[in-house]
Amino acid sequence: MRHAFAHAALALGLLSLASVPLAVAQQDDHDQHEHEHDHSHDHAHDHSHDHHHDSDIYAGYFDDSQVEDRQLSDWEGDWQSVYPYLQDGTLDDVFAHKAAHSDDKTAADYKQYYTTGYRTDVDRIVIEGDQVSFYDDGDERTGEYTYDGYEILNYEAGNRGVRYIFERDGGSADAPRYIQFSDHAIYPTDADHYHLYWGDDRAALLDEVTNWPTYYPSHLDGDAIAREMMAH
Repeated sequence: MRHAFAHAALALGLLSLASVPLAVAQQDDHDQHEHEHDHSHDHAHDHSHDHHHDSDIYAGYFDDSQVEDRQLSDWEGDWQSVYPYLQDGTLDDVFAHKAAHSDDKTAADYKQYYTTGYRTDVDRIVIEGDQVSFYDDGDERTGEYTYDGYEILNYEAGNRGVRYIFERDGGSADAPRYIQFSDHAIYPTDADHYHLYWGDDRAALLDEVTNWPTYYPSHLDGDAIAREMMAH
């Protein structure tokens, strides 16, 4: 099996890290490490995982043998970027919350960090079957993708992450050749949000550690997303 798109950077609380050689990635792929998702296995996978260890896995502590392949259906749905909510101030309470639990970072520090991390022109992504559609100011690009394996990334902080990679094999030539998901899970489960990395260079994406566009379900409003972020 080939292990196999990418971002991450520096503050555990909403996301997790995502690079092999950089510490900045640690705080990206990152803050999510502080999230403890309720992994609901809606797929027809017969897994006997010990979910008492899910919080450790989410934080990036797991063995290679625990990592499993995943299908694109794990990320199926209609997703929105959280970047507009950062821009309009909806997420300011999230940054204040993080600062209240930090010894050395202010709310302004966090906002600056996440401004770089969340920045994207792709405000909506729709995943259905093998098709992934990217929406940018109303323009749509849809590619057809097949699984290209996963890559296990080792961070300087000592924890790890997994990027699940898919390669375009049809659809619009304007769609990215590779997409890489990071959602802190390492085996089949429905994602409740994710970081997505995309581009035409598979290896270069794995080194991306400062920009990690983040997506939540489109039916949630900004306040609901902020509450979700602070709850983890």
